[in-house]
Formats: sequence, C-alpha cells, structure tokens
Amino acid sequence: MTDAPVVHIGENSPEQVAYKLMKHIARAEKVQLEGININSDREWIIKTYIMCRTAVAGHSNVEHVLGLGK
Repeated sequence: MTDAPVVHIGENSPEQVAYKLMKHIARAEKVQLEGININSDREWIIKTYIMCRTAVAGHSNVEHVLGLGK
C-alpha cells in the first residue's frame, strides 16, 4: 500500500511568502491592515497582494512587478 501524498501548505508556499511581503510593505507604508484604526481598503490589499505574488513568482523586472508597463 502506498502512502498518501503529503501536502505542505503554509510556511514557504508562494502564497505565504507573498502575504508576508505584503505585510512588510504595509508596515513600511504605514498601512494598518488589522485592529481599530484600519486605513487600508480592499483595492490596496488586492493590488498589493497581486504585486507580491508576481514578485514571488520570479519576475525580476521591477517595472513589470509594479505594473509600469515596461
């Protein structure tokens, strides 16, 4: 009998790395994602997460990651 495949979700998945990067960016830009004084909106969160996922996917072209069209 073969063992069932093990799926590791979390710590080093591209999604988790992108999420952590987004939290670092939020801190650097003084964007509050949690708590009482939330100053982020849905659009900022989604766009920033997508940029982080693009960066984590290995796109080294900064203009591409930032959506500058170059």
